[in-house]
Amino acid sequence: MKQLAIALALTGSCVLANSIAVTPASALETYEAQMEASDAASQARVDMLDAFGPKVLKPGQYVWRDVSDSAGPQRVVISLSDQMAYLYRGDTLVAAATVSSGRDDKPTPTGVFSVLNKTPMHHSNKYDNAPMPFAQFFESHGIAMHAGFNPGHPASHGCVRLPTAFAKKLYSVTDVGTPVYIGA
Repeated sequence: MKQLAIALALTGSCVLANSIAVTPASALETYEAQMEASDAASQARVDMLDAFGPKVLKPGQYVWRDVSDSAGPQRVVISLSDQMAYLYRGDTLVAAATVSSGRDDKPTPTGVFSVLNKTPMHHSNKYDNAPMPFAQFFESHGIAMHAGFNPGHPASHGCVRLPTAFAKKLYSVTDVGTPVYIGA
């Protein structure tokens, strides 16, 4: 699998966003996983145009369409360069939202992760008991996707802040083990 990912990356071919498997207790921050996550983020930008047209979302906005559960397994793709989150079912883009990821001094990790645990209302153990509604943790040191302030640029301590309504919907459709691809 590792050799396939490297070969595809070197040839410029698109790497499928579900070719690296992660388990609920794992995270891959290897070069190959980071490249796969970046490829997934690049593909998501194309899929956004195909699914929703030339729509540009302002900070705090999202789009969502109904896609049957039978379309395939879910995954979340985060594009750090675009400050966007994307939800897929199989190869079909379901939703897209603006995000605010980690600042330069507290960056959001990149690679292939999975949702480790979920809680409807968490309060930060590190940052003044800050509320983290609809928290979905994907990293063992407390980094999560959650509802929060979305100024349109990286502003968090490593988490991926989502618009509140989007975070609530995303929380309701994902499970522990849902893959999370975070790329540049």
